[in-house]
Amino acid sequence: MDFNVKKLAADAGTFLSRAVQFTEEKFGQAEKTELDAHLENLLAKAECTKVWTEKIMKQTEVLLQPNPNARIEEFVYEKLERKAPSRINTEEQLAQYMNDAGNEFGPGTAYGNALIKCGETQKRIGVAHRELVQTAAINFLTPLRNFIEGDYKTMAKEKKLLQNKRLDLDAAKTRLKKARVTEARAAQLNATQPEGDNNFMMWTEEVIKAEQELRITQSEFDRQAEITRLLLEGISSTHAHHLRCLNDFVEAQMTYFAQSYQYMLDLQKQLGSFPSTFVSNNNQSTLAPMQSVAVPSVSASAQAPSAKSSLVTSGFTELKASNGSRKARVLYDYDAANSSELSLLADEVITVYSMPGMDSDWLMGERGHQKGKVPITYLELLN
Repeated sequence: MDFNVKKLAADAGTFLSRAVQFTEEKFGQAEKTELDAHLENLLAKAECTKVWTEKIMKQTEVLLQPNPNARIEEFVYEKLERKAPSRINTEEQLAQYMNDAGNEFGPGTAYGNALIKCGETQKRIGVAHRELVQTAAINFLTPLRNFIEGDYKTMAKEKKLLQNKRLDLDAAKTRLKKARVTEARAAQLNATQPEGDNNFMMWTEEVIKAEQELRITQSEFDRQAEITRLLLEGISSTHAHHLRCLNDFVEAQMTYFAQSYQYMLDLQKQLGSFPSTFVSNNNQSTLAPMQSVAVPSVSASAQAPSAKSSLVTSGFTELKASNGSRKARVLYDYDAANSSELSLLADEVITVYSMPGMDSDWLMGERGHQKGKVPITYLELLN
């Protein structure tokens, strides 16, 4: 118990000495030992790395999971060392809504069929995004978090020890300086008053003790400065490691966006000339807001120009001139705009023929007892 009390008293004395030294430095009443420029640069580099790593890490988490509530939930489960419950992402949620809507409207309708196709594509994009999140978490976020919670904490601890050793060193310098000033005054007093010899000897001993304490604190400070320097020089290796992690993150993003692009390209091919289903015979859109969207031309005659060109060369001109009939395969779904038109389903075969006075972009189509006008850009003549 006696040892513990002494140690507690010594620790309290050290803490008080550091506090006094720190306060006097702040008020400019005490000198401060400056670190060498190389060590100062390393400390600044480490702090800069910590600050920007935290910012990049947090913003990456926002990018991968925009929902703040979901991020908080994941953080809590991580701290509890439990696996967070699986939740669907925004793309998968949209896919579910599109599929439900498509089934509600009817898979046989153009709009319902298109919604289902879009839903399937959104689901595939959602799976790709989930893979991006997992890859980024393992190869990018985890190494950054390990640095903040591991390496940097060690650096901060050693930096704090260095700060304490520096305060001890400067406090020892201050005590030695004061002891020498007092010794000099005692020497002058002893020269004029021989009875003051005891005070002079006492302050001489204080000077000797202060010099010894200074040597010890200087040695401890130099040792801690070297330890801190060696540790901080590892920041360059940390940057190299983070660079590799960044390359992995970029590669994961590149894979995700490439997959998403390919999925959307496939979807676009499946939808074909989908916007033309919203067009009436006089080429005026029945959905005015669609005019502001950057989609292909809204004119039925302008849809799929390359397809139209090939169809014309395949016999549409001859068919109109001969007034005969031909079998034609439907290329895309088409919803009739009014009772004079015939709705079409992709891949069905109908009979088509021309009538006098018809627009050059339209033919008459027959399917059983049903007949009506059909756009030629949706047809492929059969031999």
